[in-house]
Amino acid sequence: MQITHYGHACLLVETGSARLLIDPGTFSSGFESLRELTAVLITHQHVDHLDVERLPDLLAANPDASLVTDTASAEQLAEKGVAAQAVRPGERLSLGGTAVQTVGGRHAVIHRDIPVIPNVGYLVDGVLLHPGDSFHVPDERVEVLALPTGAPWLKAGEAVDYLRAVSPRIAVPIHEAVLARPQLHYGMFSKLAPQGCTVRVLDRDQPTEL
Repeated sequence: MQITHYGHACLLVETGSARLLIDPGTFSSGFESLRELTAVLITHQHVDHLDVERLPDLLAANPDASLVTDTASAEQLAEKGVAAQAVRPGERLSLGGTAVQTVGGRHAVIHRDIPVIPNVGYLVDGVLLHPGDSFHVPDERVEVLALPTGAPWLKAGEAVDYLRAVSPRIAVPIHEAVLARPQLHYGMFSKLAPQGCTVRVLDRDQPTEL
């Protein structure tokens, strides 16, 4: 599996049979030029995960790509004339021969006065988990976890606890754009990671084999 980080929550996952782009949001860049995508997957409707302005052009340049989103994002996109396949947790998809399982269901709590919205995580080929903005822990062990690093709903200690709960072989930090110096968090992840887990900070826009 090859993974490319386009900043913040946006990952291109290449499995050999499919090219899946997850969460192309407003804090990410470089994904606009991607072609031959199999699918675009959106975890939830927040702008740092879903850029409704750039998404139509991306889909137009990738006419064979499916668009898969949570239910709330699908409704938001429908208002702009963009059709999406709305999914809920527990579904199993086959995208270009790659198995994708939808997991989770709810965004992490930001504040008690802010309504909790839908959030669908994606488990790709049983190998890589992109949880979106959630602390979903799958029943089975995953090889690679896209680990949220900084957010209004997240403390560094909570990220460490989530890393330990999932206990992947490799943790790839994402969701870092809200931090001026995310390296402090990366160091904490490496120091406090569970035994057998390696933290891999991906070079921006550079494909990495995992």
